[in-house]
Amino acid sequence: MNTAIVTGGAKGIGRAIVKEMAKKGINVVINYNTSKEQAKKLQRELTDNGYKVEIYKADVSKREEVKELIEFAKKQFGDIDILVNNAGIDHFKLFTEITDDDWSNVIQTNLTSVFYTTQEAVKNMLKNKKGCIINISSIWGITGASCEVAYSVSKAGIDGLTKSLAKELGPSNIRVNSVAPGIILTDMNRNLTNEEIEEVDSQIPMGRFGTPEEIAKCVSWLIEDTYTTGQIISPNGGWVI
Repeated sequence: MNTAIVTGGAKGIGRAIVKEMAKKGINVVINYNTSKEQAKKLQRELTDNGYKVEIYKADVSKREEVKELIEFAKKQFGDIDILVNNAGIDHFKLFTEITDDDWSNVIQTNLTSVFYTTQEAVKNMLKNKKGCIINISSIWGITGASCEVAYSVSKAGIDGLTKSLAKELGPSNIRVNSVAPGIILTDMNRNLTNEEIEEVDSQIPMGRFGTPEEIAKCVSWLIEDTYTTGQIISPNGGWVI
């Protein structure tokens, strides 16, 4: 049975990914940092239905906490077969107003964390000559977004890491891909007004925001597929083609 770690897995897209994988019989470690209650609730929901799910608090922007997360997963379930790098924060501010701390916080949380978790988890995958790494990027990593420069840079960095690492790890039968969602109905977008939502909807050929469950289905396919690697797949309703 495969084992997966999902960073930022307590809510939003991460939560949907955890549920999708658990229902496929994958052992899942839900990583959280500040969302303890949501993580515990999700764990109870899934374990009550017979699925094997553990939770672990770690700030994945810190190397030592990542090491502890990896060791916890190995202790609970053995080998690590799947890593989903989903943890991240948004940041909306004019470029001229971004502080050094703003920049460092976004890059460390969104990009450096992926470096840490992947580097630590891949040691186990290399030993077994198999593995699947899926990075949750963003449409803004592809197109860039006004007033979200730091966020866009962090996601573009994830896509660059994905492509480079896919080439390096392919000979070891380890696949690395990015999923770059468009606008998805999550807490990150709850600040939008109805008028703003309607305006965005009108620009999307499919006429609506995506759902976390639709992103989870894409992740599930990438786990099952055995040949796709180094790809940036963007479920965005046709918003960017």
